[in-house]
Amino acid sequence: MKSALIATLLALASGTTFAAAGCDNPKNDFDDLYCLNKVYLQADKELNENYGKLVKQLDDEGKKLLKKGQLEWIANRNRDCSYKDAKGFYVNLDCAATTTISRAQFLQDRVRECSSAGCMNSKLK
Repeated sequence: MKSALIATLLALASGTTFAAAGCDNPKNDFDDLYCLNKVYLQADKELNENYGKLVKQLDDEGKKLLKKGQLEWIANRNRDCSYKDAKGFYVNLDCAATTTISRAQFLQDRVRECSSAGCMNSKLK
């Protein structure tokens, strides 16, 4: 029990040291994965925030189009960035992060349009 606690504390300490050092020079694939995960999580947070802002500005038709587009985007992201085989389920985190950043930007652009020129449902597809 005591050795498991010490091992956990050492793992946390080494992760904290790596996190403090930043992601400019990952030392191995696991460090790289850690950094990509941070990027993906931030992009996903921004995507959800932008989606929430946009949906508040849309009429009923716009909300339906946005939801349909978002579900299509999720299906495409999953198809393009992950796969399953006999050994397990795999996600290309770089692909998922890049795709999510792009979608978050798309949603942010629609929020900006709604605020400046009015919402254009034709651009939600």
